[in-house]
Amino acid sequence: MRRHDFLRELHAKLEPRNYLEIGVNDGKSLALATCPTIAVDPAFKVTWPIRCDLQLVKATSDDFFARKDPVRHLRSGRHPLKNARRGRPLFDRWRGGTTLDLAFIDGMHLFEFALRDFMNVERFSRATTVIVMDDMLPRRHVEALRGGNPDGWTGDVFKVALVLRELRPDLTLIPVDTDPTGVMVVIGADPTNTTLAQRYDGIIEQWVQADPQTVPDEILERRHAVDPERLLAADIWSTLRGARHGSGATEAAKVRAAVAAIRPAV
Repeated sequence: MRRHDFLRELHAKLEPRNYLEIGVNDGKSLALATCPTIAVDPAFKVTWPIRCDLQLVKATSDDFFARKDPVRHLRSGRHPLKNARRGRPLFDRWRGGTTLDLAFIDGMHLFEFALRDFMNVERFSRATTVIVMDDMLPRRHVEALRGGNPDGWTGDVFKVALVLRELRPDLTLIPVDTDPTGVMVVIGADPTNTTLAQRYDGIIEQWVQADPQTVPDEILERRHAVDPERLLAADIWSTLRGARHGSGATEAAKVRAAVAAIRPAV
């Protein structure tokens, strides 16, 4: 299954009430969204028809997240009926504020940029948020070069999975065997967790290295990658939809139970 087909089915399964996309390019993935959306790219060239209530931001993701209220376009108001008409979550204004349901990170193909994008997206997430990161499974060492590759370039963003696995065991990381260069689904975000922010400088010093990059065989061979169709067929998506309406503790408990149940299925 190709990446955009997986994303299309994920939108259908998850039924997100809002969507954030980092890295727009020609808008092919953005065209899949039908809910209120923010899309960020410093040099977008959208050619696909867009069907959503969209704020298209021409900026780097760092500059976007440095704004006072970057996700304001997605915020719910005080009146549930107005929220319903605008496609916003009905009562999120009274439940601690609007957070993201689905985010897709496909920005600059360098580890430090991708890590910062994840950290910033997590600030506006919660346990039920689904974060998808692109280009996480390079097929060849040459694709993972930081300096680029004309025949397919993932850069060294695969390292984000290694760092999260080491420093954020609370997250559920699901590598997905999509064509051409894989994605990773992250569930269980915790905006109160400051581990990455506190250790960011040390992480960069350890992981940013000159080319060539060392890509583990498990990534090149996709040893632990999940079949996308089997993942989409799992029951977790309906659980995530239902858990959006619970309290923080209840929500997290439901997500943990759903994640535990998904292991045998995929």
